Amino acid sequence: MNIKNIMVIGSGLMGSGIAQVAAQAGYNVILNDVKMELIEKGLNSITKILEGQVKKEKITAADKDATLSRISKAPSFDEAKKADFIIEAAFENFDVKKSIFEKLDAVCREDVILATNTSSIPITSLATTVKRPDKFIGMHFFSPVPLMRLVEIIPGLKTSEDTVKITQELAVNLKKETVRVKDVPGFLVNRINAAFRAEVFTCLLEGVASLEDIDKAVKLGLNHPMGPFELNDAVGLDIGLNVFRTLYEGYKDKKFRPPLILEKMVQSGDLGKKTGKGWYDYTSGEKKPRKDVNF
Repeated sequence: MNIKNIMVIGSGLMGSGIAQVAAQAGYNVILNDVKMELIEKGLNSITKILEGQVKKEKITAADKDATLSRISKAPSFDEAKKADFIIEAAFENFDVKKSIFEKLDAVCREDVILATNTSSIPITSLATTVKRPDKFIGMHFFSPVPLMRLVEIIPGLKTSEDTVKITQELAVNLKKETVRVKDVPGFLVNRINAAFRAEVFTCLLEGVASLEDIDKAVKLGLNHPMGPFELNDAVGLDIGLNVFRTLYEGYKDKKFRPPLILEKMVQSGDLGKKTGKGWYDYTSGEKKPRKDVNF
């Protein structure tokens, strides 16, 4: 299958990151979201990252301009008719994704593969929303997409081997490494990471160390590029909570029970960088410790 045009559904942190790496790899990218202002926000984020790469001399200004020229804006699904491959990176909610795939299934060509970047929703469940379950697959990127090298490839019950092969080849062309994972709750990395993060929350609540020192210890002691609270802020506390809920519903294992402190944070509306406050305060434009909450 000759893939030239990739449509990315969702222009948030994950969607814009996927769009960037696809455009940098030479693909024409159709970036979609529900509002043009959201697409513009995603493009601005991509532009800032590329400008940072130019300053660090990782790419040239011409490379930046060429990458941006390959990204087009699409506030409707009509442009899906031009796509050869579609990657959905919308909000982590089954009903939201179901609505998206039903619309895409009716618009795009029959040979087009529909991939979801879901971090925890079962692929087989999402595949029931389309008439091409053999061409439906999980393609789970990690945040931040331009820096993280891994993509989990998750076939559903009826995903064809040809679809798996094409998706793996695309990931390699995007300069990513892949692992093939069974369609189980949380897949592989998030299942492991959820158990790790549950212990992190326990350490915070028990007062073993401060939030800032936990992040520092994980970065310097385990060589993680970001601390667990920093990462949670970047991805979104609501998304992290949904992962816990999916795992708990799927396994009924108490180690995956959603942490109460995380539920409270989401209820308060502090979802991380996207709302200005999460585990840290970003309202000044810089990451600072929270002084208005008791963790």
